[in-house]
Amino acid sequence: MNAAERADVGDSRWLMWLVNGGLVIMAVLSLAPLAWMVSVSLMPAGQANTVPPPLMPGEPTLQAYRELFQRMGMGRYFLNSVLVSSSVTLVSLLLNAMAGYAFAKLRFAGRERLFRLLLAALVVPTQVAMLPLFLLMRELGLVNSLAAVVIPALASVFGIFLVRQYARSIPDELIEAARLDGAGELRIFFTIILPLLKPILATLAVFTYMAVWNDFMWPLIVLTDQENYTLPVALASLAREYAMDIEMMMAGAVVTVLPVLLMFVLLQRYYIQGLLLGSLKG
Repeated sequence: MNAAERADVGDSRWLMWLVNGGLVIMAVLSLAPLAWMVSVSLMPAGQANTVPPPLMPGEPTLQAYRELFQRMGMGRYFLNSVLVSSSVTLVSLLLNAMAGYAFAKLRFAGRERLFRLLLAALVVPTQVAMLPLFLLMRELGLVNSLAAVVIPALASVFGIFLVRQYARSIPDELIEAARLDGAGELRIFFTIILPLLKPILATLAVFTYMAVWNDFMWPLIVLTDQENYTLPVALASLAREYAMDIEMMMAGAVVTVLPVLLMFVLLQRYYIQGLLLGSLKG
């Protein structure tokens, strides 16, 4: 190895260390607020109000979490969020998968025009649709019920678009062969198409669950009874009443953030696989 080659190897190593060092620094900066949130939630009452605030709890305690679940009824809000997010995710995956497959592989009159019309709806701000949607929920008698949060989220234009782009990569010959064997459209969808859509459905499941779990504005509008609150709405209500109890506020934030964070970590492999396959095949 001559001097020029050794210099190139040295430069490559320095560049690798520089890039990896930058990534580590960004990771630490991103995780620091989350780590401090967890640390404060384990502090005794009042410790976070000291100046300067400590980074670690002097004597770790679960007092704030006990207060949340025993006195503030956070368990009910947690179950509400789990019920709403799980229901929306499961049903919307099926509906979006069926609609996306239909737009990708089934031939019917006005298919492309209808799809373009759906895409045009993506440019409409969500807030603009909230008033007519609220009036519709009121006419159906669903205001102040979890159904009013679930039903509007059961299908999304983005989900249909995502599945359609992925389903277009499925060979038409596979579907035609199944039809020649006498399989009906529903059987083709559930036995052939749905298994092939697993990577993109995992990606869509993460998007949907996180969006519904973190949704604040719409549940705040349609839910009036406190017992029907989801976690983000309950946390905002808690912030108004216990703004000075930082430990309890941080404990509520941990309870709100931790489930979706764990879900993302557990499904990260499928999530990345779906995005990569979608970008390669779409």
